[in-house]
Amino acid sequence: MAQLRIALAQVNAQVGDVTGNAELVLDWSRRAVAAGAHLVAFPEMVLTGYPVEDLALRSSFAARSRGELDRLAVRLREAGCGEALVVVGYLDRDEEGPRNAAALLHGGEVVARYAKHHLPNYGVFDEFRYFLPGRRLPVVRFHGVDLGVVICEDIWQRPGPADALAAEGADLVVCVNGSPYERAKGDARGDLVSGYASRTGVPMAYVNLVGGQDELVFDGDSLVCGGDGAVLARSPRFEEDLLVVDLDLASNPGGGPDGEGFEVVRRVIGDDPLPPYPAAAAPTPAAPLSESAEVWGALVTGLRDYVEKNGFRTVLMGLSGGIDSAVCAALAVDALGADRVHGVSMPSRYSSGHSRDDAADLAERTGLHYSSQPIVDSVAVFVDQLGLTGLAEENVQARCRGVTLMGLSNQDGHLVLATGNKSELAVGFSTIYGDAVGGFAPIKDVPKTMVRRLALWRNEEAERRGETPPIPPNSISKPPSAELRPGQVDTDSLPDYELLDAVLEGYIEGDRGLAELVADGFDAELVERVVRLVDRAEYKRRQYPPGTKTTFRAFGRDRRLPITSGWREPLPNGS
Repeated sequence: MAQLRIALAQVNAQVGDVTGNAELVLDWSRRAVAAGAHLVAFPEMVLTGYPVEDLALRSSFAARSRGELDRLAVRLREAGCGEALVVVGYLDRDEEGPRNAAALLHGGEVVARYAKHHLPNYGVFDEFRYFLPGRRLPVVRFHGVDLGVVICEDIWQRPGPADALAAEGADLVVCVNGSPYERAKGDARGDLVSGYASRTGVPMAYVNLVGGQDELVFDGDSLVCGGDGAVLARSPRFEEDLLVVDLDLASNPGGGPDGEGFEVVRRVIGDDPLPPYPAAAAPTPAAPLSESAEVWGALVTGLRDYVEKNGFRTVLMGLSGGIDSAVCAALAVDALGADRVHGVSMPSRYSSGHSRDDAADLAERTGLHYSSQPIVDSVAVFVDQLGLTGLAEENVQARCRGVTLMGLSNQDGHLVLATGNKSELAVGFSTIYGDAVGGFAPIKDVPKTMVRRLALWRNEEAERRGETPPIPPNSISKPPSAELRPGQVDTDSLPDYELLDAVLEGYIEGDRGLAELVADGFDAELVERVVRLVDRAEYKRRQYPPGTKTTFRAFGRDRRLPITSGWREPLPNGS
């Protein structure tokens, strides 16, 4: 048995900030070495941030990444971390093109490089567009331990480099990741890492990014599994963490089938095992989160990092007294603090008294900045001058609110938050240049039924902590309404949200056709109506602000359909 203390640095990198990310690696490496770590691993492309998208195609950006990596190796040695083996994800580029790569740094040098082999090209991933796959498989002997590195998708596909490393006698495999959050994913990562370790007998250390990047959120959840598949330690989700674990590593004789041919490159840093040392107590694995807690954590992280990384000081949103704006306000306060959140009530002549009261109640409960800007006169100018009636008059109310918010944004530098949910966006229940204005949409990928569950959970969580529940109970219990005409409620135009969300899940998340949805037990007339609404609203969704991805199939990043299309989903009878 050979001992080795490893540290997984679950950090929040920023895309494009190569200098700042290098400082991040240096700082966390110092912490790891101070904790006695011999091996320190950072996430996928930590040096450039992830995903870099078309920045990967710029040779100047790749050159900066490679140059900073070489300097980082020297700086680590100068900082007293030269004896540690540090694994850093970065953007590489050779004579053939760009690579999603990881480097092993030791003693002031880059001692090995590995390029990602399996390039995902589904969902939010477009890696075939950017990178070339690697075929070289470095195996580095360090303190008598043979170890290898793989990157994210490399452990999801079999056969592949992770199995090849086991066959080549690796005693430990380090997997560096940029794996984004998704609701209802279960413990797919934990099962995958555990399954690999138990199948091959080779322990695996899995380190993941944390933080928000545009629509994506990385939730961390780094872990270490022993050769029997048992989870030895696990990081919390949605926060930076240094996971330090002592491992007793058995020698792996290798020799099994690898399934694919790789160019194996061996490098010896040290043959001799470390002298025996007292192992530290294993950290307690982080407790799992409930579904509502994890979604809330993802939304807070996504909003906070979008605001912070884009240099905004404050956010602004309309407060209607309804559940959507209330949840968005509570998220913003949790993400940024009440003093950086501004809410505006914009009553029209159709706004009910309880809507105004509920908006004021929310402001008092959360402590955010609150003001009222009535739009009655603004609406009257447009309606009277243009002679608007019906739907046109209703939409002018929303657009006057949009102009009000954008005016305040321009005046004071706030980032405007759009408060629409996924169910509304799916069926086009939003007004372009009205409630769709803004720079970020926190609950864009949250169905209406989930919004309600989040509101209930957040209030329950506040009560558990002995705090004031942030969301007014009346905002949760009253029927949803845009209040654009007297007595209006959402169900005048839409099915009940429980039913609507069930149909939308099948059509959007499951890509099920009309006939399949009817076969699932939904009413044919209802299904046809919902599907037509979804298809017709594609142009609206293209103009909606970005928002945090939480579901399997988010609009924009995941679900990409043409606006102009002659395709119509066939009816169950084939017509």
